[in-house]
Amino acid sequence: MPSTETVRRQRTIGGTLGVAVLAFALFYHFFPGLMHVQPHQQVTGAPLRGATTTMGFDQRPQGGAQMVSEVDAGPPLMLASAAVIAARRKDKTPETPLPDQKTPDSPEMTALLDRADKALAADRLVGGKDSAASLYLAALKDNGDSQRATGGLDEVRARLVAEIEQDIALGDADAARDSLAALKPLPSSATDMAPLQQKLAILERVRPLLGKAATLLQQGKADAPQGESALDVYRQVLTIDPENAVAVQGVIQVQRAVLDRALAAVAQNDFTAADTALAEAATIQPDSQALQDTRGRIEGMRRQSGAAMLTQARSALDSGNIELAQQLAGKAQQVSPDLGGIDEFNERMTNAKLYASYKPGQVFADRFVDSTGQAPAMVVVPTGTFLMGSPDGERGHDANESPLHDVEVAKGFALARSAITIGQFRDFVRASGYVPQSQSLQGGSIYDEQSGGLRDDSAATWQDDYAGRPGQDKLPVVNVSWNDAAAYADWLSKRTGKRYRLVSEAEFEYTLRAGSTSRYWWGDGAPTVRVENLTGSGDRSPSGRRWSNAFSGYRDGFWGPAPVMSFSANPFGLYDMGGNVSEWVADCWHDNYVRAPRTADAWVNPGCGRRVVRGGSWGSAPDMVRSAYRQGADAQTRSARVGFRVVREL
Repeated sequence: MPSTETVRRQRTIGGTLGVAVLAFALFYHFFPGLMHVQPHQQVTGAPLRGATTTMGFDQRPQGGAQMVSEVDAGPPLMLASAAVIAARRKDKTPETPLPDQKTPDSPEMTALLDRADKALAADRLVGGKDSAASLYLAALKDNGDSQRATGGLDEVRARLVAEIEQDIALGDADAARDSLAALKPLPSSATDMAPLQQKLAILERVRPLLGKAATLLQQGKADAPQGESALDVYRQVLTIDPENAVAVQGVIQVQRAVLDRALAAVAQNDFTAADTALAEAATIQPDSQALQDTRGRIEGMRRQSGAAMLTQARSALDSGNIELAQQLAGKAQQVSPDLGGIDEFNERMTNAKLYASYKPGQVFADRFVDSTGQAPAMVVVPTGTFLMGSPDGERGHDANESPLHDVEVAKGFALARSAITIGQFRDFVRASGYVPQSQSLQGGSIYDEQSGGLRDDSAATWQDDYAGRPGQDKLPVVNVSWNDAAAYADWLSKRTGKRYRLVSEAEFEYTLRAGSTSRYWWGDGAPTVRVENLTGSGDRSPSGRRWSNAFSGYRDGFWGPAPVMSFSANPFGLYDMGGNVSEWVADCWHDNYVRAPRTADAWVNPGCGRRVVRGGSWGSAPDMVRSAYRQGADAQTRSARVGFRVVREL
């Protein structure tokens, strides 16, 4: 029977490549922090998560803290001495009382037992007549019920069992086999022999597999090719030995290799490949801390990369490069689908495409580029679709409002909040030198209080109010022709560098209705609140005249135009769309909507002389205030009931 010293020498010089690989893997298992790996579970006897540690060893408590017992201190179980391991097990296993000693130990027996205890303390367990096992057996031969001899022999057996398990865990089958041979002749060893022999047999079976797996890892075949990878071999080992620590750590190492691929892919901004690697790593160990940590790192890098791309997209959008902004935003959302700020950016993108970065309902005014001053305040109108015209059954319906047809307003535009005022038109005339047709063609129309109707007046001009008196700046300009209105829009375009024009007929009806489908934008009957400057039965002229055809029960307090924006805005934020003054639009007059555009573009025939007037006025009968009402007039017509407003293209 070999001595303990002989066994140790065999362990030192008898290692093979497989043993070295397995020992490295065990180190990898117990000291994962040195290799950037988190173990999937606590190792028995290792410090608890969160405790202060150095190289995996417990720190002794400081000051008045309770001291840790010797058997609970030190390195992890498989790296501790056999004595410590045996003591831990003894501490956790109910102790069987030794039989009562009937014959006391003689002085010679005591001396023999003292020698045996010293051999045990020196770890000379077996082999030779001076080993602890031989001395305790000799003592039992002299006194069979000696408790010291029986207890000492139990300790020898416990340490041998611990050594054998260490040898098996380290993959040292030769040392385990020698120790088993030493254990066999000891009393009461049969119970320990069978499981140890079974573990040794399993070790003999898995050693070549573990060596193969280590070689595959070195060759970079961690998880591929399928069926011939280190992962496949480690899993094969675990089917044979589910508790094999080396195979368990090998699987963790394979997963780390896959996770490293994921991180490498992220470094190349290839998040698709990173996601593929993460999914593969999840099939290896779905609940590992390493997987969760890597996912968190990649998610942080994903958000960072997506945020950087989104910042670039914002810059591109600010510079007007919508196509590049859309590409960058698409990549940002692909990298990080739940990226913060993407919804706000998409809204900006939509607004940029449809509204030139404005928002529906937004009010703005362009400043002149060549002098002080600014254009009229404009309201951004939202895109949409509506039914243009009126149905045959609508009260007041005219054939020129048919057929009822769908119109799509696909591009946003901005419409003046109110009709152009006398003050605004005066700025145009002074700055441009333009001569309005009420002056060049001498005259317009004015309201005649005596007759209660309009009459021509050769002295009337755009500077007058509806009755021919000097007009206030806030009143809508009247007695302007279509040509005058178009000239004003052209002048704004030159002064601002933006595209201004007259509103199209479709745009006017769309904004007048503001989402409604009723006769008027406020409903089907007479208004119950002050909504527009209309012909109301409660209104009176300066001389007490009443309207012969008016909205019953309505009174707005004005006879003639009111200062612009004196009433509430419609749902699109526009004022005086259905009353105050009727307005010129860009379209040529057509007798009906047959072959009318299905877009919001103006329907224009080159050289046409008649244009369209839309919207009700201060003197319009209720049927003429309907949202669908339209009329044609010569482009040179000047009337005390007709003004205009402009569109600014976005």
